[in-house]
Amino acid sequence: MARTSSSPKKQSNGANLGFEQKLWQAADKLRGHMDAAEYKHVALGLIFLKYISGAFAEKHYALATKGMYL
Repeated sequence: MARTSSSPKKQSNGANLGFEQKLWQAADKLRGHMDAAEYKHVALGLIFLKYISGAFAEKHYALATKGMYL
């Protein structure tokens, strides 16, 4: 016997984790009254700092494990 439903099922690819709306609201709150075109400089700067921080941590760990840390 086949299952039937009167309401259509929402198809999902599993990518929706439920926090996207809260993330956008938080970003809007942080942006405040700043224009989005100006805010991109702030956001890109933060992304760059995160990248540099991670690269430094990896290099520091590699040097420390080889005994080359001063």
